[in-house]
Amino acid sequence: MKKTLSILSLVFIMSSCALIQPRIPYQLGMSESKFLRQNKDAVISQISVDKKVYRVNNGDRFYLLVTFENDALTNLEEMELTPQWPAQRYMDENNPNYNNPNYNNPNGNQNKYPQQNNPNQ
Repeated sequence: MKKTLSILSLVFIMSSCALIQPRIPYQLGMSESKFLRQNKDAVISQISVDKKVYRVNNGDRFYLLVTFENDALTNLEEMELTPQWPAQRYMDENNPNYNNPNYNNPNGNQNKYPQQNNPNQ
């Protein structure tokens, strides 16, 4: 009986301990100061009179937009970064118009500058 009572009391003490319980990173109504203590890498994205929006990077491709109104968390959005692909170059062989002489030349002239009549020829 003593053994079970001691085991139950130990389990009760460990379950009430804040270190064992999982930390809730975000919840509606959470204060701005508590959020900033937990997320030191948060930066202000937008600011107005009663509204602040913080941006928190969440990995390589995602970020969070956390909105506070009157020092309370009111909105949480997870967004994905759009990839920034480089523009395709004109002389790139992967460009489907690479061999098209009329590409970017609506008149169809092969030369960039028209030929002038030279009387010395």
